[in-house]
Amino acid sequence: MTRLASVAALKERQVRVAASRPVGQQVVAVCGGTGCLATGCKDVAKALEKELGSAGLKDRVTLVVTGCHGFCEQGPIVVVRPQSTFYPRVQVKDVPEIVARTLAKGEVIERLLYVDPVSGTKIERESDIPFYKGQTRIIFESNGHLSPTSLDDYLARGGYGALAKALTTHTPEQVIDEVTRAGLRGRGGGGFSTGRKWASARSAKGEPKYVICNADEGDPGAFMDRSLLEGNPHSVIEGMLIGAYAVGSRHGYVYVRHEYPLAVENLRHALEQARAAGLLGEGILGTTFGFDIVISRGGGAFVCGESTALMASLEGKVGEPRAKYVHTVEHGLFDKPTVLNNVETWANVPAIIANGAAAYASLGTDNSKGTKIFSLVGKINNTGLVEVPMGITLREVVFGIGGGIPGGKKFKAVQTGGPSGGCLPESLLDLPVDFQRLTEAGSMMGSGGMIVMDEDTCMVDVARYFIDFLARESCGKCTPCREGLLACRDILARICEGKGKDEDLSTLDELGQWMTAASLCALGGSAANPVLSTLRYFKHEYLAHIREHRCPGGVCKELITYSIDTGKCNGCHACVKACPPDAISGALKAMHTIDAAACIKCGACLSVCKQDAVVRR
Repeated sequence: MTRLASVAALKERQVRVAASRPVGQQVVAVCGGTGCLATGCKDVAKALEKELGSAGLKDRVTLVVTGCHGFCEQGPIVVVRPQSTFYPRVQVKDVPEIVARTLAKGEVIERLLYVDPVSGTKIERESDIPFYKGQTRIIFESNGHLSPTSLDDYLARGGYGALAKALTTHTPEQVIDEVTRAGLRGRGGGGFSTGRKWASARSAKGEPKYVICNADEGDPGAFMDRSLLEGNPHSVIEGMLIGAYAVGSRHGYVYVRHEYPLAVENLRHALEQARAAGLLGEGILGTTFGFDIVISRGGGAFVCGESTALMASLEGKVGEPRAKYVHTVEHGLFDKPTVLNNVETWANVPAIIANGAAAYASLGTDNSKGTKIFSLVGKINNTGLVEVPMGITLREVVFGIGGGIPGGKKFKAVQTGGPSGGCLPESLLDLPVDFQRLTEAGSMMGSGGMIVMDEDTCMVDVARYFIDFLARESCGKCTPCREGLLACRDILARICEGKGKDEDLSTLDELGQWMTAASLCALGGSAANPVLSTLRYFKHEYLAHIREHRCPGGVCKELITYSIDTGKCNGCHACVKACPPDAISGALKAMHTIDAAACIKCGACLSVCKQDAVVRR
């Protein structure tokens, strides 16, 4: 690869590679994100390449295996451009028809089109699908268009232009001012002003200064950072380069989870390409600026997502947080000034410098600017990654983009902010999603997890699940977090078993308040949110468990029983066949009964009964 020795050489390369992509030429994009890999996208891509060769279409059609498109449940995804024809769940056997009809003749294959689960209608264009239509994609847009292993693909879309602009038209102070005026806040959970953080690090005494990308994404159900790093690693590298120039750093690290092999592979390849092109190392683009990045793989400890624990891990120490009165912008990695931001934060930086602070700040709310990528999962029709403007309501996300709740079930709650986030009820569906409003409601933005729950969810069990997760992931360094979580877990377990007492609720509240006020780091300081928010909005479910020995969601096995309504049972025998412990008796076409002593309360009978004869109490 030719080294780009100047800004002029970069611009010439951008123009040349952009011109090499003929306008209007067909492109067939196959999603190559982790979700689609799991469903066979590699085989689909190989079949497309072979079929295009057999049909003599390789000169007319470009095949590109991209990063994650976001609509992960629909994989393998194939999109034909410029028509924007969207084919979900493509199988190898579908490939010959796609090539022969869509790519060769421009025909749309009706049977392969996406079917909207709400309206039942088939939709041809990707941009018309409600999941995509409701989004505002700035950071995530390129994921579905470029190959993560191609520097030229990134350059063709203007890649590294923001870096060139920063190096040639902005002083470091002007870069920081631009980021500050844009209103960018950290997307990793803390929501601290990125510009203020950078300014503090630049003015801090001590050399060398370090820049770190936190890719240790540990929230259950969250995969925003993974997909960005997998699908568009150069955007993260460019953001880190601009940040390093702004604060005066020559040394960078990406701390990434060991469980993200594809992200590591694509990032490593991108770093090698950037070095070969002179975009990392000494004398970048012919200037005196030099910077390089090292990958460090974490061992999977949730607490290492916390900044000081992450830095301790990078230093080869036990991943434990330290007191917050020691600021990492002054005394961070190896006791030197350090800037740490997460993947999504760094990926925002090139767009801010390229388009200006005003354009970025035009999106969002007064205190939360720009867009945010959320991992929308749980009991919802459309699951995946969604990028939306700050200030969008929960209702717009859940029912507009997410398509509502499957099976006609009723919405119960949505948890935002990961395992330390809060659970928000139906009455707050019109709450604008931004840092301040979520915190006021007893939840938080966090890194962007959004888990939707339906009427069959037990909120006490949800609190127990997340408290158990946090208790296992706590580093144990401080007493409020270590002992508080264990105590909360024990109380919640007793309540779920029908052994709770009224006074347990005040004890849970008191424990939560102490954990929030006295814990050493953000993990402990927010760990009580699942308990405090469910007590605040779903206290009636706690009381049902304690006073009525009843689980409203039908989840806590010790509090539910199964029986058969003889007035509805027609003796079809479906429940008998489905019952694992053979606890159901009754001849074919005769009334059935359930042996309560033998029943393991798995719910298999309830799920197969078409007469609604199985009763759960």
